[in-house]
Amino acid sequence: MQKYNLIENAAGRLVPDMVNGEKAVPYMGVGKFKPEGYKHAPRITTNADYPEDGNKQVESLKEALIRAGLKDGMTISTHHHFRNGDLIANQIFDIAHELGVKNLRWFPSASFACHSPLIKYLEDGTISHIEGSMNGPLGKFCSEGKMSKMAVLRSHGGRYQAVQDGEVKIDIAVIGAGTADAFGNANGVYGPSASGLLGFALADSQYADKVIVVTDNMIPFPCLPWQIQGNHVDYTVKVDKVGIPEKIISGTTEITKSPDRLLLAEMTAKFCDITGIIRDGFSFQAGAGGTALSVGIYFAEIMRRKNIKARFARGGSNKYLVKMLEEGLIDYILDGQTFDLEGVRSMAENKGHTHTSPFTSYNYHSKGNFAGLVDVVILGATEVDLNFNANVVTHSDGYLLHGIGGWQNCLFSKTVILPIPLFRDRIPVILDQVTTLCGPGELIDVIVTERGIAINPLRTDLLEKVKDSDLPIKTIAELKEEAEKICGKPAKPKLGEEVVAVIKWVDGTIIDAVRKVIV
Repeated sequence: MQKYNLIENAAGRLVPDMVNGEKAVPYMGVGKFKPEGYKHAPRITTNADYPEDGNKQVESLKEALIRAGLKDGMTISTHHHFRNGDLIANQIFDIAHELGVKNLRWFPSASFACHSPLIKYLEDGTISHIEGSMNGPLGKFCSEGKMSKMAVLRSHGGRYQAVQDGEVKIDIAVIGAGTADAFGNANGVYGPSASGLLGFALADSQYADKVIVVTDNMIPFPCLPWQIQGNHVDYTVKVDKVGIPEKIISGTTEITKSPDRLLLAEMTAKFCDITGIIRDGFSFQAGAGGTALSVGIYFAEIMRRKNIKARFARGGSNKYLVKMLEEGLIDYILDGQTFDLEGVRSMAENKGHTHTSPFTSYNYHSKGNFAGLVDVVILGATEVDLNFNANVVTHSDGYLLHGIGGWQNCLFSKTVILPIPLFRDRIPVILDQVTTLCGPGELIDVIVTERGIAINPLRTDLLEKVKDSDLPIKTIAELKEEAEKICGKPAKPKLGEEVVAVIKWVDGTIIDAVRKVIV
């Protein structure tokens, strides 16, 4: 076990004062931590270090990694725009293992089930630990205390903040792209493996010491649009296949077919209509979950009926948002992540569908971002407590099975709504205290369940607007009591004392710790 002391942060959670040998800052409250210093920058290079003809292409990914100086203890970053269709990350660590390189920190923007083969490299020491959102098998591996160092989970904006601030120094960034030129300009809009955009790789390209662009569609200079600029790139590589675009789609990027979940979506849209949130020129964002995506369908029906349009929708883009754009219900899609192939097509064809990045959308250590401009955001959660605090990374059994994504960053939108079932698998979702704190209740405004809607008492404006409506308004305590009458009071997960992961808040402080699950 690593050496650390547990200290209480401003949210009342016990968190380690050291993470992987580095001093950590406990969460101080929303807006209370003020960073000092200057942005991190990569070392200065010169044109003389690169081919005069601009051709940076090398024979293979292995050669690129060797030229980039791959060695023990480095930090290797990848992006997740291919989601479960990524073909590059596993190859990187296959090569590292072949070369006998050890103790690598993997810094992905997210990992998926397709990355489960990397467990063998966590076991043999090729990879020391993961600092990035973990979905499924890798999260389970971490929860059982099998990772040699602590995992660190950040939001999308928090990841950009960490790189920008120098909290995480990337040694080698490997960026998979649908199309690129030999100079290193790249995008995800075109090519047989187009993924839509490459915003999650932007910080990596700007701040990493060495940057490798990998593509299966190498075209003559210039590659336009250049979502990644070749001036940041050291080496380019052409491979047979960089990703499987069909696997961008996952269970969290399809609308729900569940009648109960559709009811949640309908109630959420009705709430937004009654409270005046849906109005001409409003803006919205829906998360990646099936229920959240379904809310957009009901939004569209209300907008058609009222003959109004939204100024913009924040993406994750998907076929439902694209349809609204092409129907004229939305002026713009500001896309942070493309969730299906219709989103990829639309980005290539529609001028009103533009790519964004965590810097423009979510970075908390900047001169403002898009999150605060959004009128309403629809998100999911695994648990909520009586103080409206929410959890999105662990389940009721304590297992770390989800990433944070942009969820924390979206909490700064003008109205935050969580449509969630009152219970899952007969386990209540509303608890006295969440297992893992990911977002403070002061930023969460409304909880919508199939048996009632709870409004945060801080939002007196919303309470006033619904007081004469037919909406089933209840207190969050009443919803919790109702769930427990049906399911009983849930047992607490069996957790040990060892901290296996920490949850960073948007400003880089630690808001909570994840403890080892007792198997």
